[in-house]
Amino acid sequence: MANDKTAVIHYTAPPVVGGVEAVMEAQVRSFLNAGYPVTVIAGNADGSAMPEGCEIVLIPEMDTQHPEIVRMNAELDQGRLPYGWDGMVETLVGKLRPALNLHPNWIVHNIFTKHFNLPLTSALIRLLDEARSSQCLAWCHDISWTSSNSASKLYPGFPWDLLRTYREDLTYVSVSKQRQVELAGLLGCPAEEIHVIYNGVDIQQTLGLSSHGMHLARRLGMLDAYPVMLMPVRVTRAKNIELAIKTAAALKDLGIHPKVVVTGPPDPHSSDSIAYFEELQNIRHKQGVEEEIRFVYESGPEPGNPFTIPASLVWDLMRASDAVLMTSHREGFGMRVLEAGLLGIPVIASRPIPAAREIAVNEVLVYPDEPSPRAAARKILSWLDSIPTARLRRKVRAEFTWENLFDRQIRPLLRLTEPER
Repeated sequence: MANDKTAVIHYTAPPVVGGVEAVMEAQVRSFLNAGYPVTVIAGNADGSAMPEGCEIVLIPEMDTQHPEIVRMNAELDQGRLPYGWDGMVETLVGKLRPALNLHPNWIVHNIFTKHFNLPLTSALIRLLDEARSSQCLAWCHDISWTSSNSASKLYPGFPWDLLRTYREDLTYVSVSKQRQVELAGLLGCPAEEIHVIYNGVDIQQTLGLSSHGMHLARRLGMLDAYPVMLMPVRVTRAKNIELAIKTAAALKDLGIHPKVVVTGPPDPHSSDSIAYFEELQNIRHKQGVEEEIRFVYESGPEPGNPFTIPASLVWDLMRASDAVLMTSHREGFGMRVLEAGLLGIPVIASRPIPAAREIAVNEVLVYPDEPSPRAAARKILSWLDSIPTARLRRKVRAEFTWENLFDRQIRPLLRLTEPER
């Protein structure tokens, strides 16, 4: 794994608050979750604010607020190369060299395109010239030369031209197509030579999932399926779970990869409930949807042992779902309809559920009385696709989680071996 070491480099890192710092933290977490070592190199940072397992190298002169850098920036802003320039560059090279020599992969945030610490830009370029075998991503969130707020502080010539000089040994990354076009125009290179990698979201943090909830959602396969429909019910005949199984099979036949998760267990004191659970397992097998229909009861951390979860974990799974599914023959009220409504999760329900029929009314998708599984499947897909927030949620989960971005776009740009799964 020595050749897999990656350095993430910026002026500052968490707990310093900023958009770039938030992206750095997410990237570090992605590397660690995938099993790769990662080190943050910055002028101001605190290891306690970073994910466990991340190494920190502090070089105070990298910080834009270092007293000498502040002094130099005041002169640079007036178009003068400041006194002590060469000494500061030498200091930064000397401190950065031993750290970067241990890391064949570098991700450098903004330093090659922003003017906030030009001695640092110059030092990194010198180290690039030395380390021809390193793979360096120039991650460009912002560009001083194309910014109306910053361009007045830049001047033709050295060192400002460092920020608009194309280097073949850099892999340029922009955070949007707009930035890609700006950067390509500035560097005088084809736009397609600049990779666009959008920012992402962390599912667990954004949805507020507990660590147990996240692990369970992952174990159930909820993060890679669509639509994910949660049935927050016990296993009893009144819940009509066989209809959900047939609907999942119909969705699968349409080329979709659904997931239906039943959160409750059968009643261990009821022989009929146990018998019904066994019937459902047989129906699931005959329909060929063992992966698509998951019972939390049989999905615990210890295979073969019955597993039950508290309400807090049910709500975790609800937040990770595309819809709540209730196919009951009869229901006293249907409290889960209100919970889903408060969480902003679409509800698909049968007519006998009072909370859906009397309260939600037009806000839920109601199963027809005698549903054809294929017709129900098509109706579910069409209805979810008609909800703008549901469409965006699906797109974000499929394309813009940090986990997906790391696997599909970041890792291929670096020299990393395939992790052991």
